Amino acid sequence: MARSNRKQMQTLERSLITVQNPKSPISEQYRTIRTNIQFSFVDKTMRSLMVTSAGPSEGKSTTTANLAVTFAQQGKKVLLIDADMRKPTMHYTFRLNNIIGFTNVLTQSATLLSAYQETEIDNLFVLTSGPIPPNPAELLASKAMETFLEEVYKHFDLVIFDTPPVLAVTDAQILANKCDGTVLVVSSGKTEIEAAVKAKELLLSANAKLLGVVLNRKKQQQGQYYYYYGNK
Repeated sequence: MARSNRKQMQTLERSLITVQNPKSPISEQYRTIRTNIQFSFVDKTMRSLMVTSAGPSEGKSTTTANLAVTFAQQGKKVLLIDADMRKPTMHYTFRLNNIIGFTNVLTQSATLLSAYQETEIDNLFVLTSGPIPPNPAELLASKAMETFLEEVYKHFDLVIFDTPPVLAVTDAQILANKCDGTVLVVSSGKTEIEAAVKAKELLLSANAKLLGVVLNRKKQQQGQYYYYYGNK
């Protein structure tokens, strides 16, 4: 393995703080975010959640992975799907192979039950991206995606999608109106206000149910915290 790939894998493994250090203040913040998301669905059941960001390197995949862990820790059977079919990372985070995954299921070259993988965390399963396709947006907009959602809801309590940044490609917008809720991740000191506002506008124009915004990398005296802002 190349040194850069090994370093990337080690970094991503450390990002699962809700597993490595569940009593830390950051892990508690993730549980707070989980609770706030659940408050948005008091009158109905949330079956699917999408996490995205305005631009790259803003912490959306780390947020997605840790949120998936916190929901699984509640006893829900959770499927985390790496829908970032352009730059997938979840197979590194959970130390899984990425030979067969989401793209294989959508192209009907593999079944859902044969494609998803168990993790070391109880109740948490991962469907990696699979081979990078030439047409991610078309796959997400296809009839096969509708069929996929119908099937996945039969097997899991909650499905969480990690998607590409909103401003980079159209994938997140396509998936947004198929999910029960969307969370936007922004990075303190990195995400420009104009970019965040534009990302919000694009999501709302796609009929996304924007639940709120997670502000990460906001440093406090006791370390790095994550904050959740409702969409009210």
